[in-house]
Amino acid sequence: MSEERIDPLALVIIPTYNESENIESIVSRVLAAAPSVRVLVVDDGSPDGTGRIADRLSSEDHRVHVLHRTEKNGLGAAYLAGFSYGISQGYSLLIELDADGSHPPERLPALISAVTTDTTGRVGGSIGSRWVRGGSVVNWPWTRQIISRGGSWYARTMLGLPIRDVTAGYRVYRSDVLEQILAESVESRGYCFQIDLTRRVIGAGYGLVEVPIEFREREAGESKMSGAIVKEAMVRVTQWGFERIFRH
Repeated sequence: MSEERIDPLALVIIPTYNESENIESIVSRVLAAAPSVRVLVVDDGSPDGTGRIADRLSSEDHRVHVLHRTEKNGLGAAYLAGFSYGISQGYSLLIELDADGSHPPERLPALISAVTTDTTGRVGGSIGSRWVRGGSVVNWPWTRQIISRGGSWYARTMLGLPIRDVTAGYRVYRSDVLEQILAESVESRGYCFQIDLTRRVIGAGYGLVEVPIEFREREAGESKMSGAIVKEAMVRVTQWGFERIFRH
């Protein structure tokens, strides 16, 4: 896809906490894959100097911006801060992307195109999906695959969602749709945040297009996944599921 077809008002939001080994590479790959996008690094006061590296990248390239936060409040809070920034700056597309290289930036054009070529007005965003035809994971132990597949199945079943990869974190959203669904506060902070946004977008009557990606386990740095994150997702999905059942 040519650069001209990439929305120049697309903002790629990259939350970071101790990603000094990855941030320069991932920003470079994003801008190589989609040169007309802008990048916002949301750093949660990384003690390893990630924020300083991001500042340097910003000084070297006008397409890179940095939002410094003073404490680590979780993935959801970082993305909400990024969404708020993007909406206030007038970006039409807001994109979620991990700093660790798990989400291939080279698929950005396809993810963006899935939204911008919609003529119905009912596509609210797109998802880089591991669990649709053509999607895959690399270097993941079978235990992680079971947790991810099982979590998506449980959320999909409990919440009645037509999405295969409900927990995916590689996403493009229309900013006007985000403004609409975020009118009510979002309390979820971990990976449950992705499930929460999925159900809100679908509940508002919009669709999410799943675009296959090859998801790779990080090669540098430490994963932020924990038992507490999985537990939060299970508890909240169960609560939302019962609310949905009893409401009907």
